[in-house]
Amino acid sequence: MYKVLIVEDDPMVAMINEQYIKRNKNFTVVGKCKDGRSAISFLEENEVDLVILDVYMPLMNGFEALRSIRNKNIAVDVVMVTAANDRDSLEEALHLGIVDYLVKPFSFDRFRVALEKFIAQHNALKGVDTLDQSNIDYIIDNSHRKSEELYPKGIQEKTLEMIMAYMNQHKGVWMTGDAIAEGIGITVVTVRRYMSYLSDAGKILCEMDYETGGRPCMKYQAK
Repeated sequence: MYKVLIVEDDPMVAMINEQYIKRNKNFTVVGKCKDGRSAISFLEENEVDLVILDVYMPLMNGFEALRSIRNKNIAVDVVMVTAANDRDSLEEALHLGIVDYLVKPFSFDRFRVALEKFIAQHNALKGVDTLDQSNIDYIIDNSHRKSEELYPKGIQEKTLEMIMAYMNQHKGVWMTGDAIAEGIGITVVTVRRYMSYLSDAGKILCEMDYETGGRPCMKYQAK
């Protein structure tokens, strides 16, 4: 059974994360910390397989804690949990070697995917000292396969997260598909497909604009 440390200063969020973890029989929560400093102390004294790490915390934030974990060579995997959806934060987290990056609020299904990514990588590396390229490709591909199974054909997790991050950055603003496509750097056809999915999932608002002076067009806004 994998041992999990929850690092979260919000008691309600910590409780929800613990409930999510308990729904997977492969994991057990061995500790909870309210800041990065106490998390480092816990990791130095206890065996932990996976850390569910919040970003915005007192004393030492999640990024500072993660850098300390890597600098101290503490052998533990990390899933970052945060309200930060900007590109710089994601790039730094990826650079520091995370298993997954969850943007609040997230569903149990998305949390479950993060746990399954960890299991897939851990199982693939178990008992293996050296890897050839085919082994490496299998491990990386398998770690992403579970997340793709959550979405219908034509919907990819990374593109979906990129679109939602852009929409959340412009929360309260109605935008056309053309504007979204230009802002993100994808095609209008792709935007429409993802907007349809997000609308059905209740993640965004959409309405027809008849006051364009020409053909009516659909406008979108993050909830």
